Parts: sequence; structure tokens; C-alpha cells
Amino acid sequence: MLSQGFQTALNVIYPARCLTCGTVVDSDFGLCGTCWRDTAFVGGTVCDSCGVPLPGVDTVGSPHCDACLETPRPWVQGRAALAYRDMGRKLVLSLKHGDRQEIARPASLWMANVLHGILPENTLIAPVPLHWLRMIKRRYNQSALLAKALSARTDHAWCPDLLQRYRRTQSLDGLGRQERHAAVQNAIRIHPKRRHRLVGRPILLVDDVMTSGATLTATAQACLDAGSGPVRIVTLARVVKDT
Repeated sequence: MLSQGFQTALNVIYPARCLTCGTVVDSDFGLCGTCWRDTAFVGGTVCDSCGVPLPGVDTVGSPHCDACLETPRPWVQGRAALAYRDMGRKLVLSLKHGDRQEIARPASLWMANVLHGILPENTLIAPVPLHWLRMIKRRYNQSALLAKALSARTDHAWCPDLLQRYRRTQSLDGLGRQERHAAVQNAIRIHPKRRHRLVGRPILLVDDVMTSGATLTATAQACLDAGSGPVRIVTLARVVKDT
């Protein structure tokens, strides 16, 4: 009773607030009604490879978007929780650049929901790595925060340093698709002391946002080249072209 009373007092002094606008909400790590409405959660028919929403109703089989049909991905399945616009974009940028590390907790729930039913039992979760210089500047890897929270949420093991970005790459912002892929080519490898953890094992790669898929392609290929089992990917958000 004492603990419950103390928690009630804390809630009065420090009420739960919306992750994006700060409005008082019913529980921690939630969104108010307005922000929930303005957050484009991905649902319905999606590309089985990259998670982008597809027009039309649910279909039988594994639908793919035009981009994935034109250039097949090295991974077998991919999902995204949010469209990278409006509140989805705000959440990603707050997590990535705004030191809002608490966003990883609800984000892991949204990501777990879109992964439901597609992960093999012995899947190993791993984040897309940051170069050490960028890690020093940012102080944390937002993809690792998401991967850790997702591991706890799904009861799948995770390895925070399975991969290394050993070559510093330029920012991919503003680059075209081919330039993005060229920029990250041969920039990512398996940590030499962690290779035994992935050999023959299904891998789930976690990142904050997918645009062209260049970084995820390089990361997935590094896993496959090192002898992993099939690779799947999940991102908090997916860039979606306006239709």
C-alpha cells in the first residue's frame, strides 16, 4: 500500500505526458489522442520485403512493391511500424538527435506488432551499427536502443556489437539511390569475435528508418557473407512516397 501511495503521489507531481506534445496522458510512454491520430502507423497490405504500405486490400501470398521487384533485397522479409512523415518523422528525429531515448520503449511495441508471426524461434536481433566517431558525437546508437527494447519485448536474444561500421561514410541525406548504395559499400562487417553467434542462425536487423535500403542492404549482406541464416529487417519508420 505504501508503494502504491508513493506511486500515486509521483503521478500527481510528475504526470505522464504525451511523447510528442507533452499533453498529460493516462500512462507513461503514450501518445495523446491528437498525436495518435497524426501518427501514420503502417497497416493493411504491405510489401513483404521492405514493409512499405501497398494500395488495395489484403492479398494472398507475399506482395512486393515496385522497387523490391525491380531490385530484390538480400533479406527475406521486412517490416516498418510507421510511415516517415508527420508524427512518425518527429518521433524518429527525437530519438535519433533529441536524446529522447525513452521513445525506444513504445517503439519496440509497435515494431513487435508488425513482426508478429514472422520471426523464427532462434532469431538473433542485431542493430545496424554506427561508426565509432559518430557514436562519440551522439553518445548512443538509436538502433541499438530499439534492438534492446525489441529483444526484451519479444524474448529473442540480441547482440549489440554483432556488426561494425569500420569505414566512416558520408551522410546519406540528399543522395540518390545509387549514391547511397555506393557510399556504404564495404563499410560494414561482422565483429570478428561475434561471428560464432550468427553462423546458420536467422538474423533480425533493426534500424530507425529506411529510405532506399542501402545501409540495410550492406548490413544484411555482411551477415550473409559471414554465414548467417536468412535475414529479416525491421525499422521504426519507412519513407513513403506521396501518391
